[in-house]
Amino acid sequence: MDDADSDANGEQPRTEFQHDPIGHTDVSAGMTVGELIEEYGNAGVGAANIHEATDTVAEMFASDTTVFFGLAGAMVPTGMRAIVADLIRNGYIDVLVTTGANLTHDAIEAIGGKHHHGRVNGEHTEREHDEQLRDEEVDRIYNVYLPQEHFALFESHLREEVFPTFEEPVSIRAFTEELGRANAAVNERENVDEAPGIAATAFENDVPVYVPAIQDSVLGLQAWLRSQVNPFSLDALSDMSDLNDIAYEADSTGAFVVGGGVPKNFVLQTMLVTPKAYDYAVQLTMDPPQTGGLSGASLDEARSWGKLEKNARNVSVYADATVTLPLVVAGALDRIA
Repeated sequence: MDDADSDANGEQPRTEFQHDPIGHTDVSAGMTVGELIEEYGNAGVGAANIHEATDTVAEMFASDTTVFFGLAGAMVPTGMRAIVADLIRNGYIDVLVTTGANLTHDAIEAIGGKHHHGRVNGEHTEREHDEQLRDEEVDRIYNVYLPQEHFALFESHLREEVFPTFEEPVSIRAFTEELGRANAAVNERENVDEAPGIAATAFENDVPVYVPAIQDSVLGLQAWLRSQVNPFSLDALSDMSDLNDIAYEADSTGAFVVGGGVPKNFVLQTMLVTPKAYDYAVQLTMDPPQTGGLSGASLDEARSWGKLEKNARNVSVYADATVTLPLVVAGALDRIA
């Protein structure tokens, strides 16, 4: 008798249990990322979730699905910039929702600034290390350094290349479009040895970029300062109409969320004003669901709100997104190549 049919005593029928033995992951020199992800599918726990996330993303990318991509935190200075820009360029992201921090760091690299490898506490305590960095005018993002003069370069870029375009209130989408245009123009004019980046690629490919908490960033602070001496301001509510129109008109929708916070919720809540819900959803996060916070909330929980279809394909991967995002994207692209 197959062990899927009944328990050890042959009495209780097994309906949840299915005969599907765990396989042991086999790795070898020279294997591709796609082959590694396939091996993850034989394993359990987080490896199995990465395999399922890769399958789900590949299905989204290969189908006529409108993909809403949420990018939280400061993923750009960690080295994730090119991945997102390439996804936009190749038509795999239809809507980008991100933070002002990501667009700030994206612009810094577009116009010639650099993020640098650093360390958490050097030769001293973490506090003493950061006091030294403060004296040296270097900002730290965990183990990444950014010299403060790059922010001065960014602020000049806004004053000279972006703000002069506007003399009245505008939507955040219109503002990010102009930022992307300016980033691309300066990048080409100055022959910068770095790609023009996310905002520029979105501008060139007509992909809308929304930043619902833009005030919470250097970009937002500079926009506020500009509004104090000019009729310019940012109208956050005006973004809602065209964003909701995109969701309403899409035949199939998918949410690909990196991190949590405002971008995650903004992506998911979009479906609350349409008669539909997401058909696919993948989130890469490190936040646990047990605290009740949004960043770690499961996608199954989102189903209870009507943000996901009851039969939606969804998976959450709880691990460092700087590790999982490249794996999942590379694996998905390998599947559909």
